[in-house]
Amino acid sequence: MASTSSRTLELLSLLQGRRHWPGALLAERLGVSARTLRRDVDRLRELGYPLRAQPGVDGGYALAPGATLPPLVVDDDEATALAVAVQSHLASGYADEAGLRALTKIVQVLPRRLRARLDAVRGASTPTSWRSTAAAPVDHDVLTTLALACRDSERVRFGYRSLEGTRSARRVEPLQLVPLGQRWYLVGYDLDRGDWRTFRIDRIGDAAGTGVPFAPRTPPSDDVGAFVRERVAGGAGGGRYRVEVVVQASTESVRASVGRWADVEPTAPTSCRMTMETDALEGPLFALGSIGAEFTVLAPPELARLALDWGARLTRAGRSDDGA
Repeated sequence: MASTSSRTLELLSLLQGRRHWPGALLAERLGVSARTLRRDVDRLRELGYPLRAQPGVDGGYALAPGATLPPLVVDDDEATALAVAVQSHLASGYADEAGLRALTKIVQVLPRRLRARLDAVRGASTPTSWRSTAAAPVDHDVLTTLALACRDSERVRFGYRSLEGTRSARRVEPLQLVPLGQRWYLVGYDLDRGDWRTFRIDRIGDAAGTGVPFAPRTPPSDDVGAFVRERVAGGAGGGRYRVEVVVQASTESVRASVGRWADVEPTAPTSCRMTMETDALEGPLFALGSIGAEFTVLAPPELARLALDWGARLTRAGRSDDGA
């Protein structure tokens, strides 16, 4: 018979994989008596898992929704699928801290055999999204390495490619990872340059922890996110284009359409200014078209020309349809 702790984990895994288990079948799968099964169920309840018990000859057990989310137990295939899904979510440009935390937790505990499987699946997968033309791809190994170093206050080293393509080696004391628009940024203290720097994650390669801890420094700003925004706006790691558009729609409706991909500030009760950084203009123009409101392009001029080109082609398409 398995130990009590391993049997409890197996019981939890079985309950999470099926809506309802007949008591007799569940006891048989675990190789225990009905009395031992009841004790194991009580042990899970003490740990915070809400379990429903149906009495009677045909009774059984089911895992019910609870007020809090208890730890999940997943098998090898499920762990790999979760890691691939979250990595694809981030690599498609959906930069968010919750996704990074989830990926870090999963990858950190994966045994070597599952890391190899994850790399194989990831290498054979091509995540796609309509936003991908403007999204900067991210590497889950780089993200997790930097995330763990931020958490553990461990110095890291990596190669960095500037906007002009110049490559350099960096030694950094990482402070925080910041998602902004469709990119990830690292804020850290550059030991060779003696100052705080902002690094675009998609330009970082060969990131590795050094095993050297460091004492926390005074952050460059009380709001690290605002620090990154200021650096990006000033050209320190932003996209190729800075888009500025006035939209004749309420701030709330525009924010609902573009979400975190742009900054939206009101200019009047029925208009707002939308700004964002991007390497490609097709994504912002598609988003503006989907809002369904009039807009005026303030910058860059390339976006205005692209809007005129799209408008002319759409007009021709409409005229050809009328003559059909």
